[in-house]
Amino acid sequence: MDRRAFLLAGTAAGVLTLAANSLTLAQDAEGTAPDLAQFPRNETVIVHNPEGVIRNPGWFNIWVNGGGGLSTGLQQLTMDTLWFIDPDAGIPEASDNAVYNSLAAGPWEYNDDFTEMTVKLREGILWSDGEELTAEDVVFTVEKQRDTPGMVWHGAFSTQVEEVTAEDDYTVHFKLKAPNSRFHTIFSVRWNGAWIMPKHVFEAVDDVLTYDNNPPVSLGPYTLHSFDPNGTWYIWEKREDWDKTTLGQVGEPKPRFVIYRNNVSTDNRLIEMRNGNLDMIHDLSPEGTFSIMQQDPQAQGWFPGFPYAHPDPTLVMAVFNHQNPLFQDKRVRWALTLMLDARAMSMASYRGAATLSAISVPPTGTHPRDYHGPLQDYLVNYEVDTGTRTIKPYDPEIGKQIAEMVRPQFGDAVPTDEDAIRNAFGYGWWKQDLAAAEELLTAAGFTKNGNQWSTPDGQPFAFSVLVPSEGVVNRLGTIIAQTWSQNGVQASAEVAPDIWDRTGAGDFAVEIGWAVESWGGHPDLSFFLDSYHSEYVAEPGETQPARNWMRWSNPQLDEIIEKIRAIDFNDPKGIEYGHEFVKLHLDEMPNIPIMAYNVFSVQSNRYWTGWPNAEAPYANPVTNWSNARYIFTQITPVEGAQ
Repeated sequence: MDRRAFLLAGTAAGVLTLAANSLTLAQDAEGTAPDLAQFPRNETVIVHNPEGVIRNPGWFNIWVNGGGGLSTGLQQLTMDTLWFIDPDAGIPEASDNAVYNSLAAGPWEYNDDFTEMTVKLREGILWSDGEELTAEDVVFTVEKQRDTPGMVWHGAFSTQVEEVTAEDDYTVHFKLKAPNSRFHTIFSVRWNGAWIMPKHVFEAVDDVLTYDNNPPVSLGPYTLHSFDPNGTWYIWEKREDWDKTTLGQVGEPKPRFVIYRNNVSTDNRLIEMRNGNLDMIHDLSPEGTFSIMQQDPQAQGWFPGFPYAHPDPTLVMAVFNHQNPLFQDKRVRWALTLMLDARAMSMASYRGAATLSAISVPPTGTHPRDYHGPLQDYLVNYEVDTGTRTIKPYDPEIGKQIAEMVRPQFGDAVPTDEDAIRNAFGYGWWKQDLAAAEELLTAAGFTKNGNQWSTPDGQPFAFSVLVPSEGVVNRLGTIIAQTWSQNGVQASAEVAPDIWDRTGAGDFAVEIGWAVESWGGHPDLSFFLDSYHSEYVAEPGETQPARNWMRWSNPQLDEIIEKIRAIDFNDPKGIEYGHEFVKLHLDEMPNIPIMAYNVFSVQSNRYWTGWPNAEAPYANPVTNWSNARYIFTQITPVEGAQ
């Protein structure tokens, strides 16, 4: 399951018991807490898990979708694979360009044409039952899933792996069905990855698709202590031999116990943190975050002041369906872009706490260093021909303007330093230019009667804008539709509970969501960009593979993607080709990049301190990411806390 599917899946609710082979189906009640008095707070971190109702709480077979939880601590604390790529900067002394060599002893090794990959494994890594990890575990993981439809990574392995062998106890060799310079990313954790299976456990299982793996044998530094059969909490205890896991290369996890609590309403998250019963909250609403920051001096967000939220390596945008004739002319797409007001979108969606991006790269992690900053001069001088005149539409001061808009309410919490404003509010966005938008539509053959636009064939320029049921993206889509409507386009927001299904099916005109997800801490853009190749564009009526929801097809785009495919993941040319993509995207505007998907994650310094933040960006603080495991090596208990 990928993170997009996770965010949309339901999963949790409550009572208590010790870990057992329970397949009890959970109820839909508000989550409860275990008896926290049993767990000293200077030894225990309590984490909010954003999963909802976990339908099958006793399911720990993460390699099969069986209704169990994922971010219950299972993927953060017990799983491991070859590499981790941090969505932020990573711990400098333990990672290189945000890449951790985890089970792998070093980087991936390809042959010259990227048809073979060799991996050297770390020696002395132990499963929690004392068995040593070997190359046979990796081979078993690949072969079992390749040969078993219904397992999570069956598709990736069955289509890409010709042969996988153990050359010795610590060397794995892959032969691929076709050249692929990014094959290693299957085993590289962003949100999750292809976790390694314990061969000695699963080779004795008759039917892996029905096996619950309860309790799980852990490859991480924690093992299962207990869990709620109604699926509202999971407790994990540090292994005595934690140093025999890959975190032994980074540092000792400080908590003895980590408790994950799920199905907790937004209001109760605030209450529980104030009461000392949560140390990490996955997300709040903007308003909830502003409230706790004003009322609890021990609470912190990503930024030390407004806007507080962590910009995820995910880019929210207006996605045009290119198989809809209305949006096949780039002048139309640019016209709709220039009708929008970045300030209004920021205020309506995030109450001003948005991190804007005018380019198709999320403004988070190390991307501002590699993309947004270096491309500022290009953006400032970028020109658009409206058919009547040439304009320079980019405004590098938008972030400062929004900062001044929220300053009367938030005062000194709003940064004044120019670099801090850029990091928090973005580097800039497009000027709202209604005259230029009118010129572009006119040049594209549209006509205006009164305040209403008609298409070149005389029909009303009308369409719906698909938005999710609630939240900041819903609010963003609503203000976008209203703005277009106010300027003569008959656009209306359509709430769609099945928005992702309809997006994949191509059953939309414009959708507010995201078609860009990146590594965050690494400059390579292939995580989303490779899926933009025209070979993956579905025919009308067929399901579009992620993430080219626009169904955009462009020969220049294919050339850029193919150049990236032909170089190593760490080749500096990757940034050069990334810049080429950004510039092509500007010329074509296949979708409208707007802002990072900001997550209002909050941590409490009441019992633990040393959390990651914008000034110490060693990890993503969003709790359901597997990279969260590194946080536990960096935090320390507050002196005197019990």
